[in-house]
Amino acid sequence: MTGHGVASQTASGPEPPNSPINQGRPHSARMYDYFLGGKDNYVADRQAAAKVLTLWPGVMIAARTNRAFMQRATRYLAADCGIRQFLDIGTGIPTRPNLHEVAQSVAADARIVYVDNDPIVLAHAQTLLTSHPEGRTAYVDANVADPGTILDSPELGEVLDLSQPVALSLCALLHFVPDEWEPYTIVRRLVDALAPGSYLVLSHITPDFDPVATQRTVDVYHSGGIKGQIRSKAEVTEFFTGLELVEPGIEVPHRWRPDLATGPQGTGDVTDEEVSFWVGVARKPLS
Repeated sequence: MTGHGVASQTASGPEPPNSPINQGRPHSARMYDYFLGGKDNYVADRQAAAKVLTLWPGVMIAARTNRAFMQRATRYLAADCGIRQFLDIGTGIPTRPNLHEVAQSVAADARIVYVDNDPIVLAHAQTLLTSHPEGRTAYVDANVADPGTILDSPELGEVLDLSQPVALSLCALLHFVPDEWEPYTIVRRLVDALAPGSYLVLSHITPDFDPVATQRTVDVYHSGGIKGQIRSKAEVTEFFTGLELVEPGIEVPHRWRPDLATGPQGTGDVTDEEVSFWVGVARKPLS
């Protein structure tokens, strides 16, 4: 699996915030960094990633295609929908262009709050705080498994006005949130806290195109102590219950508004089996 960033985990559940960096056990955010061609990963991450590559050769394509979707969705929300506030949960290790760089390239006054609780992401958080002077960014060290700690954080309150529309980005995150953590309840709690006219941006790995490869990949993550759960299109669609899906609805990322791409984004001529993601963007109704 790939991950845009997720809470550090033990075999039994999420680690508490500010846990020391564990170089001897693979971590989803660092493996995702490797799949994106980054260098902020360790031997254990690279070894686990190599196993994934033998089972799902398209995983690096999937990671880059998902990243390109995030950029297009952010650009669409800033340019076409007038969104000026973004809440990115499961930020992961910074990879340029980061979400705030995309949003502020459209609207310099955009405000962004990043959330993760991986100590290596925290170590790189300064990269995420290089806001355009007209806008603002902040980083919150908190866990998606406890959305209240995110919504009640002083950093979020200083940067975002939740009485005004916010784009909530949950890209490549929820496949690391198993059903026992009640992911649908978590998403509802977050969306309920946002003003009408807000948006949910979500991407999620699916077994729908290559069930054998994706399940074997999950097994590799599980063997490293990383929880995860891939979901079907119907299960991904359920996250958008009560929201108004933006065209083209639930789609594979390389066919979600590809006309919005600017410059090379790594989507190219890819197959659904290689990518094995569902994505969607939806608006919270005005009434």
